[in-house]
Amino acid sequence: MFTKEDYIQRRQALRQKMSGGLAFILGNRDSSMSYPANIYRFRQDSNFSYFFGINLPGFAGIIDLDNNKDYIFGNDFDIDDIIWMGPQPSVKDLAAEVGVEHTDTCVALQGFIKNAIKDGRKIHFLPAYREVRNLQIEKFLGISVFDTNEHFSLELVKAIISLREIKSEKEIAHLDAIQDIAYEMHTTAMKMAQDGVYEREIAGRIEGISLSHGGTVSFPIILSKRGETLHNNFHDNLLKSGDLMLTDAGYESPLNYTTDHTRVSPVGGKFTQKQREIYQIVLDANNNAFAATKPGVRYFDVHMVAARTIVEGLKNLGLMKGDAESAVEAGAHALFFPHGLGHMMGMDVHDMEDLGQIYVGYDETIQPSKQFGTAYLRLAKALKPGFVITNEPGIYFIPALIDQWQEQQMHAEFINYDKVNEYRDFGGIRLEDDILVTETGCRLLGKKRIPIEIDEVEALVQASK
Repeated sequence: MFTKEDYIQRRQALRQKMSGGLAFILGNRDSSMSYPANIYRFRQDSNFSYFFGINLPGFAGIIDLDNNKDYIFGNDFDIDDIIWMGPQPSVKDLAAEVGVEHTDTCVALQGFIKNAIKDGRKIHFLPAYREVRNLQIEKFLGISVFDTNEHFSLELVKAIISLREIKSEKEIAHLDAIQDIAYEMHTTAMKMAQDGVYEREIAGRIEGISLSHGGTVSFPIILSKRGETLHNNFHDNLLKSGDLMLTDAGYESPLNYTTDHTRVSPVGGKFTQKQREIYQIVLDANNNAFAATKPGVRYFDVHMVAARTIVEGLKNLGLMKGDAESAVEAGAHALFFPHGLGHMMGMDVHDMEDLGQIYVGYDETIQPSKQFGTAYLRLAKALKPGFVITNEPGIYFIPALIDQWQEQQMHAEFINYDKVNEYRDFGGIRLEDDILVTETGCRLLGKKRIPIEIDEVEALVQASK
């Protein structure tokens, strides 16, 4: 989808934001599971993919910020590789496809960097998120593996974030297109939410859908009737009528762009009255957050819209009390909503988190809260047109957290613990959409919203019985 001109333009845009030197961007290597030849699925480094577009292991790129030259370093495949893998393109051919003229071997890379250091040139590199990356930095730059993340280039980090956080028209079109696969994954899960089905059957089916479309899941599937555990990857529970099944899952395309949605289905097709009431509060929080998502608005304030909606709804049910604004300011809502509203999304499901969440989601105008719950907010700064984000409010009844807060009588002026304990076995509800910030507001990505209204969710599950 992306042409060599797109990659050239991205590298040129980076040059315009940097003061000089070399931008050293490492691609990923294969990672072994149990012995050297038994490897995990290869996932290219997103920054290397963004600037150099080669989706193969063992490559590195250098952007000469002063001399308008780009380099790709990698080894051509030999006959042993070809026997096992079939004919492969040369490094030079791969480089030409992304507009890079200068290529050399991996062995030559070390000498190239050594000479640059000898000439007094600044080598910009990124934080490491794999141990092998630390070893590579030590090998090429002589920085101890224990110290590499103290010496990464903040200038390069901020320059890349400023580019990648604003999605291009082509990126948006691709993100729109892959929403169809997300729709198929989630509606399949909803249809399968039936009595006597194991969670693993559904998780396996929807992961298979992602594979059948040429990609994979964008993160390990969260699918559980114990939705109060925020990242629950255990899939061995047997579903029973009356359970709530939370599905948080996304698709990752071969270009590494992602989706991320959460839906909750009533097993068997009918919400109880108690489930309907909590579900509707979360849906209201989702819709109110969507209405508040606009360019120039701090995402922190959108989070607070969702939090106030949740407090008002729980007050109406008798679980909370007092002034809603005061309850949110005090952090009382976090007993039920102990995470942030959402995050950036794009080539990574938590887009650019490898570069440091403090730089992706925050800036000089706002820093992370120290308040429980709100401290987990991954994005707080003002929104801009071209941002792609998720909105994912939730309400959870976490017995261990309830016990801790009740024992300490935390926020007793806002929380009716007697009533809360009637919901100890409720589980959790989270509803998540993928959103593009536009010039005037925002819109959902894709052609149609994954079913989310109570009646349509019930109808979809019931129709498959």
